[in-house]
Order: sequence, then C-alpha cells, then structure tokens
Amino acid sequence: LKLLGRISKNDLNSSMNSAPGASVTACFSTARTWKILTIVLAFPGVSVCMANAYVKGQEHPPEQPDFVAYSHLRIRTKKFPWGDGNHSLFHNAHTNALPEGYEKERCG
Repeated sequence: LKLLGRISKNDLNSSMNSAPGASVTACFSTARTWKILTIVLAFPGVSVCMANAYVKGQEHPPEQPDFVAYSHLRIRTKKFPWGDGNHSLFHNAHTNALPEGYEKERCG
C-alpha cells in the first residue's frame, strides 16, 4: 500500500514539474487554431447549408401526404382536456390529421 502511494505521488510530481510553461502556450495555440477554424470554416459552412435548404424549400414546397385511415393511428378513447377534445395540444391543421382526415387542404 505504501508502494502504491509512493508511485502515485512520484507520477503526480513528475507530471507537474515537466515544462509547465509549454503546456500553457500549447493550450493557447490550440485554442487560437480552433477559433480560426470555427470562424473560417464552420460559420460559412453552416451559412451555405442554411441557404441551400432555404432555396430547395422554395423550389419544391412539401406536399401533403394522402390521408389513409389506419386503424392503429389517431385512436381517441377519451376526449383531450382542452379545446373541443379532438385536437392534440400542439395541433397543426396543415400537417396533423384528425381521425376523419385533414382539416384543410394545403395550398401549393
């Protein structure tokens, strides 16, 4: 047990004494490198991806899928405690179907 304590103490002392200034400068240079990479590559890359998604979305608006009344979906055993009891809490008339079908047809 004493040997284990002595070994760990020696390892701790040797790691603390090995060029403390070099690790600080290496840390700052690494941080500077990642900062430059973020500004030069990440921000423009995300901007290009956002522009691409926006342009593709404008060219082809999403189509509303045909309603299929599957027996295992949209099962209402009791009414929801809000509204008329048939709409979910975050209901969207364009994308969420009721048990009878969509409320509104999407205009394209």
